[in-house]
Amino acid sequence: MPKVPAWVFVLLAILLFSAVRVDIMDIDAAQYSEISREMMHSGDYLHIYDRGANYLDKPPFLFWVSSLSMKFFGATNFGYRLPSILFALWAMFATYKLAKKLYDENTGRMAALILGCCQGMFLMTNDVRCDTILMSWVITAVWMIKEATDQRKWYYVLGGTLSIACGMMTKGPIALMVPLFCFGSEWVIKRQWKNIFNPRHIIDIVLIGLFLIPMCIGLYQQYDIHPEKWIDGKQGTSGLRFFFWTQSFGRITGENTWENGADISFLLVNMLWSFLPWIFLFLPALFVNVRELILQKFRLRPDQEFITTGGFILAYLALGMSHYQLPHYIFVAFPLAAIMTAKLLRDFLALGKYQKLYKVMRTFMFVVGALLWVGVLLILTVTFPAGWIGIAAWVISVGIWLYIALKKQLQGKILYATTASIMLVNIFLTHHFYYTLLHYQVGTVVGNYIQEHDIPQDKIMTYRVHDPLNSLHFYAGRVIRIFENGYLPAQSGDYILTQDDGLKDLQQRGYQYSVALEGQLFKVSELTPDFLGKSSRHKATSAYYLVKIN
Repeated sequence: MPKVPAWVFVLLAILLFSAVRVDIMDIDAAQYSEISREMMHSGDYLHIYDRGANYLDKPPFLFWVSSLSMKFFGATNFGYRLPSILFALWAMFATYKLAKKLYDENTGRMAALILGCCQGMFLMTNDVRCDTILMSWVITAVWMIKEATDQRKWYYVLGGTLSIACGMMTKGPIALMVPLFCFGSEWVIKRQWKNIFNPRHIIDIVLIGLFLIPMCIGLYQQYDIHPEKWIDGKQGTSGLRFFFWTQSFGRITGENTWENGADISFLLVNMLWSFLPWIFLFLPALFVNVRELILQKFRLRPDQEFITTGGFILAYLALGMSHYQLPHYIFVAFPLAAIMTAKLLRDFLALGKYQKLYKVMRTFMFVVGALLWVGVLLILTVTFPAGWIGIAAWVISVGIWLYIALKKQLQGKILYATTASIMLVNIFLTHHFYYTLLHYQVGTVVGNYIQEHDIPQDKIMTYRVHDPLNSLHFYAGRVIRIFENGYLPAQSGDYILTQDDGLKDLQQRGYQYSVALEGQLFKVSELTPDFLGKSSRHKATSAYYLVKIN
């Protein structure tokens, strides 16, 4: 099979960068962008605040890089998203390097392409959270540690330990645990006890600790020496203990009280869409690898590896034991899944193995691609009608996909047809579905209005708005005062963002006002069947009003 061409990755990078035209989505991404904006303005990179309040949830790395990006490119969609897109591209490169080392050049390219073209990657670079950066640091650490294990060059040791530390400063101890799962399982299966008990690991631990010092200083200064602070309704909270234990392991032990009823199957069920379309090749790949290990009586040949399979299984089990899970928690293991999937494609296309399975999967992946195009057609006709231009673009795109999928002379069409379908589908999702969807995010619309009309911070407030509103502060470029029931310090010339019940309250209080802006809002991260149908959307949305007090 010929090598995956480099121009495919160029097209993918262009597609990922093009997503910056879509506004930042509530709740989490908009909150993180606002925290980064506040950090940029304050210049305080050791202590994290959310609208002036102490923030003890996510580690600082995302805020560091996003605020630095905003210093150069402004508090904009591009300024906030740029670091995550760059880290996504680096994650693909690190995945390529690891897969190339474990297998060969083309397997590395296929693995990078699979990672870059899974639905979760498009989501991560659109709804930007910590996971893109975490994934990038973790797969870089695994690649560097593999190189260091084989040749122990100082720059690989430094790169591996720095990557783990930066991953921990992105989302906590999971950045340390995944590499431990990868190499612990590999060394145990291969009986490489010298690697496990190598005294050089002490140096690795010391280096990781040194790299973590900036974050630890900030946590200690903000929380540990201030036990009088109230955090989540209690005093005496240790920031260091929270990050190194409570936030991660506490979700397993029960010390962290967050719980959403997710069981061990939760992450796998969500992988059906987040690792789409490759999930249907990954599951057979996982089965083949485990089956081979069992048939070989849990021993590996010298040319076999267990870094990816063991790392993924153990990471999944650890994450699945948490009492509180969200779909994106498993994204950290996607590079491992991509390499396993690429290895199966290598077996299919280069080595001629499992041909009966290959024929079944080739047909199945064609059906998956067809279903994706049906979904896009429904979006263009039922959800957000796009007119004849949208339908024409759909017909052309389907024609390109069918040409690739049905071309007899094309080697590796299962890879290229699947790649073409998911990339083309995401052009429609990014530039039509998400772009239109964000018009219903009231924080973005009103925030832009505040910026355009340069409304002073002390002249704008919200009252009884049933929406997260995290995006409002970011797009307004200032922290907006929020009021619920009762006290409302509105004066003549003030602007108030409210809804129907708040408007009635203003009328009962005797306020005279004029409507400056009005529209329909919806919590865009919580899609419902009613909202997805244009004819039924009015059942899911509610009115908002930006009024000016006379």
